[in-house]
Amino acid sequence: MALFLSQLFTGLGNGVVYASVALALVLIFRTTGILNFAQGEMALFATYVTWKLTEHGLPVVLCIIIAMVFAFVAGALIERILIRPVENASPLTVVIVTLGMFLAVNSLAQLIFGTDSKQLPSPFPAKQWSVASTTISAQTIGLVGVLIAECLVLYLLLQRTKLGLALRAVANNTESSQLVGINSGMMLMVGWGMASALGALAGAMVVPTQPALVPSSLQSVLVLSFAAAALGGFDSVLGAVVGGLIVGVADAMTHQYVGALDQIELAVPFGLILAVLLFRPNGLFGRSVVERV
Repeated sequence: MALFLSQLFTGLGNGVVYASVALALVLIFRTTGILNFAQGEMALFATYVTWKLTEHGLPVVLCIIIAMVFAFVAGALIERILIRPVENASPLTVVIVTLGMFLAVNSLAQLIFGTDSKQLPSPFPAKQWSVASTTISAQTIGLVGVLIAECLVLYLLLQRTKLGLALRAVANNTESSQLVGINSGMMLMVGWGMASALGALAGAMVVPTQPALVPSSLQSVLVLSFAAAALGGFDSVLGAVVGGLIVGVADAMTHQYVGALDQIELAVPFGLILAVLLFRPNGLFGRSVVERV
């Protein structure tokens, strides 16, 4: 029982991480209608910026905030320079552009920051508490708190503000939103900037839970986060959270009780993605859209 609870808490802690990155994917999809395959590498670059700032002696929380501002600006510029020219092209073209960004941003991070491993301090204290014959860390509790805050802010932004309404309007129907006076180009830039800033926060939360910061730190996390977003629904904030927790717990349990998965660790996320596509393509909380042909 103690082993099961230990794996459950481990899975929940990992699931919070996957949910945080999935939230960035959902945010950019809900505001721009695009699946950004470079989201993880953009978050990686911002995490390197956070690490670089900590090397100058700044408090880690301040470093995260500065990196989020940097990521917001960088995300807006990427939308303006790289995505805007192909926004009316076929979905395949946009996918190819984001995959190219994936490779380019990762290479740029290696060129600027090097390939050696680095240590990013955690913003949470190194404390643990005993709960039901197992331990739970302050890191896990802090991640849960950050995730709850992210969900609350995104809900209020998208559902209770004029900016959120404009973002959703542009994502749903760009032409109609322009007719009512919404600057669709500005909204797309803001959407990309917000998703990039959220990714920067997620990266700063994820990397301290790993042995070190390396150029591949967020690649497996991105795959698991895609599985979480697909499971919950790419247009649902709640779905990203629930999907992330399910993926985290499922991954932890299968690695504990199915030893063969130590060699094929991506079996769980790919299996979940396949199951969702087969039985519920819109995800657990996704909405079906009816279009007139």
